[in-house]
Amino acid sequence: MDLVLSYADKFVLTPYVYPSTWAEDSPLRQILSLLLISNIGGYILYFMTATLSYFTIFDSRLMKHPLFLKDQIKLEILYTIKSVPLMSLPTVALFFIEVRGYSKLYDTVPNSFAGWCSILFSIVSFILFTDACIYWIHRFLHHKLIYKYIHKDHHRWKIPTPFASHAFHPLDGFLQSCPYHIYPFLFPLHKVTYLCLFVFVNIWTVSIHDGDYRVPGLLKPLINGSAHHTDHHLFYNYNYGQFFTLWDRIGGSFRNPSSYEGCGPIKDIVKKDNSNGIEPNGEKMKKEE
Repeated sequence: MDLVLSYADKFVLTPYVYPSTWAEDSPLRQILSLLLISNIGGYILYFMTATLSYFTIFDSRLMKHPLFLKDQIKLEILYTIKSVPLMSLPTVALFFIEVRGYSKLYDTVPNSFAGWCSILFSIVSFILFTDACIYWIHRFLHHKLIYKYIHKDHHRWKIPTPFASHAFHPLDGFLQSCPYHIYPFLFPLHKVTYLCLFVFVNIWTVSIHDGDYRVPGLLKPLINGSAHHTDHHLFYNYNYGQFFTLWDRIGGSFRNPSSYEGCGPIKDIVKKDNSNGIEPNGEKMKKEE
């Protein structure tokens, strides 16, 4: 995050926001700047990815599902808008410690094959590490003593849209993002790689709420996609994973997506339309003469 802070100071904050006498390495200034960057950046990333996904990927037929709430998209957006500032408070605390030099982030550009291999290895290990951690954090949030206070809000969206991707209780959102922030304090990670991974995980979070249940055939047993996560919203105690199905299989919480079995949300809508005399193309079926 210090790279983002440095560019923000150079091009925006120092010339236009703060007085020139306020040192850029002042702890208070860094905290305020990180809060500003986290909130503005968080909103931009959320609205860009969710909106793009909604208009290009999301299956709008899902909005006809009986479990889809009235004004749901508006509610998802408003919930996210209210949660992001509170979510950013503990997140900025971790960013601040990172900016002050206590993480294992580095900015040296590799000049050898081994150096580039280490970056590739860190990407793989980051995804595997965070996938394992998020599985157990997510499962913990479903404990009967915790669920109704923190995680239940996210399950209001039985049939989620891309805009539900960040519609969490602030503590819920922070806890599930903790592995992403903790990793660079435990393992070496290139700063640019970290920023790219941070953007990637936000896009992935949108993608598992995008209502597109298609996954390449060979990857279906491995990847935790939108079909898996939609069933998590519907049936609660299954498919806690973030990227892969591995930990759900190990933990006994794996459920083959209902859409893969031919009885998912889209099938429910088709059945409902047929019972109401509506063709799959949305037109009313003509009665037989």
